[in-house]
Amino acid sequence: MTSNAELDATAAPSGHDHVPVLLVEDDDGDALLVEELLREVDAPVVVKRARSLGQATTLVSQAACVLLDLGLPDSQGLQGLKRLLGLEPQVAVVVLTGQASEHLGEQAVRAGAQDYLVKGEVAGPMLHRVIRYAVERRRAEEAQRELRIAQVLAEENSRLERGLLPSPLLADGRLSVSARGHAGGQQHLLGGDFYDVVEAADGWVHALIGDVCGRGPAEAALGVCLRVAWRTLVLAGRPADEILATLNQLLEHERQDDTMFATLCMVSVAPDRSTGWVRMAGHLPPLLVARGGVLELQTPTAPPLGLGRVQHWPGTQVRLDGSWSVLLYTDGLIEGRIGQGSERLGSEALMELIRQALRAGPPASIGNGEAGAAGPPVDGQLLDRVIGHVRELNGGDLDDDLAILALGYSPGR
Repeated sequence: MTSNAELDATAAPSGHDHVPVLLVEDDDGDALLVEELLREVDAPVVVKRARSLGQATTLVSQAACVLLDLGLPDSQGLQGLKRLLGLEPQVAVVVLTGQASEHLGEQAVRAGAQDYLVKGEVAGPMLHRVIRYAVERRRAEEAQRELRIAQVLAEENSRLERGLLPSPLLADGRLSVSARGHAGGQQHLLGGDFYDVVEAADGWVHALIGDVCGRGPAEAALGVCLRVAWRTLVLAGRPADEILATLNQLLEHERQDDTMFATLCMVSVAPDRSTGWVRMAGHLPPLLVARGGVLELQTPTAPPLGLGRVQHWPGTQVRLDGSWSVLLYTDGLIEGRIGQGSERLGSEALMELIRQALRAGPPASIGNGEAGAAGPPVDGQLLDRVIGHVRELNGGDLDDDLAILALGYSPGR
């Protein structure tokens, strides 16, 4: 055992298995006794000593275990225990005191101490064992605490993901929906990308994709709020201008700060499935895939939600002939790098990737629990193929979140 009787003494080098112990004791005789007990059993510990609670607060961060006297010049009773645990909740504290009181021992354990020992009743082997067990119990408690936190976060993220990425609400069997959503970055934080598809009672089908600026629980929660509000307003039969204006107002009330905003794109398809309307708020234009071709559905765009009061959301009517798919996506899909440089993929290159995937052959029937069966030119397997190519070009996972939604129609189904 390595001992340091003075506060400012430096512990001698030790192996990785040596436990750093802080002895908080103002009595030199008692401190010497503790060090001798540990030396007798050759305990693999490195002891530093503090003569007061004030001195201990400067050293506790370096300790795995604290042997704490309850009678100090600047602390009496459980005050010192509570203060040290307040500074370093992860440290294991063993109370070592001259007060042989079971009631005080119970109070100390309830306050966070790992054990309660009485001076004069402790032998070297017992003291060494108590230190080892206290450290291991504290590590186990911390691991359990971190596991509980991780479980709670996973459950919260799962609920948010279900809110961001819902099941489509469709009655028309000629329609199909394929969608993919991926969190970006190495840590795979939950993002604010969201989408939805709803068929209203009048036969109109509305598709939405949106992107709350930023990545994390706050952005994801705001995305869920916007998506649920959008679905509610669509099912209530409200006109598109009113829906988007209401979402704009809702975002301003629900966001955590004035810097948060959201882009979105809304596509509405008429009951005869031959025409539709495209409306955008600061978002990327959707893509129309039909007859082997891919083109952007350009339309005038309004500012993103949260960046100004907008009452009118200009839209463009588009023609939809035969079998078709409309792809809505967020910018994470096209902001990946191409090779080692700073060049980004962009929408033109994305369209070429889709054309290449189409030329490679028609995908197999839609699976993985997605709505509909084979027919329209784009399904989940094609989306996976395109996303895989985008990642390959980027050299790995994308930095930003991405979402892509394909609404397809096949008249012969």
